[in-house]
Amino acid sequence: MSTTRTVALFMLVTAAAACAKKEASRAADTTRVDTTAAAPSMAPGAAAETSSTAAAAPLTDANIVFILTQANASDSARGRLAESKGTSADVKSFGKMMVGEHHALNMQGAALAKKLNVTPVAPANDQSEAQAKTEMDSLTALAKGAAWDKAYIAYEVGYHQAVLDIANKALAAAQNAELKALITKAAPVIQKHLDRAKEIQGKQGA
Repeated sequence: MSTTRTVALFMLVTAAAACAKKEASRAADTTRVDTTAAAPSMAPGAAAETSSTAAAAPLTDANIVFILTQANASDSARGRLAESKGTSADVKSFGKMMVGEHHALNMQGAALAKKLNVTPVAPANDQSEAQAKTEMDSLTALAKGAAWDKAYIAYEVGYHQAVLDIANKALAAAQNAELKALITKAAPVIQKHLDRAKEIQGKQGA
């Protein structure tokens, strides 16, 4: 494991995704393709290790812009998939919200990056794009139905919690005032998405 803060932050997303996959696999039927091996698992004590290594190095503004861009793009992509593969009205409407609101956040981030002349730069050893592809491949392969709805929502609960945690840490690390303002504006949107995903998950039952 790298001892950089940036990699530690992305481990939060990866770990949350792995936990969400485990929860979803219990709910899914046997038609689901098992891709949990593709995502790193959270070993005992890993959370403490992540916390201790997070202080090693700060995120740069270019890293933060990359993180926000990747998070918005991947959630928009999953949302589009939910619009077509989701079976419940709640899941379809959630997917539609992900497409619209994450696209809007992405456009705001792109406009600010252009204004500030900041080129997004991935943190060292970043695996976010590979992780997003792994989950998209898993959801694409899974048959449409109640199991798909549960798998998608379970992932979104873990993902949005991790992104919210990253946003809070990025707010402290950001150097530019306008970037801080954008993160501050985005955080309540992410929280709203998390709350709605949890609400839908509660309706889905065990």
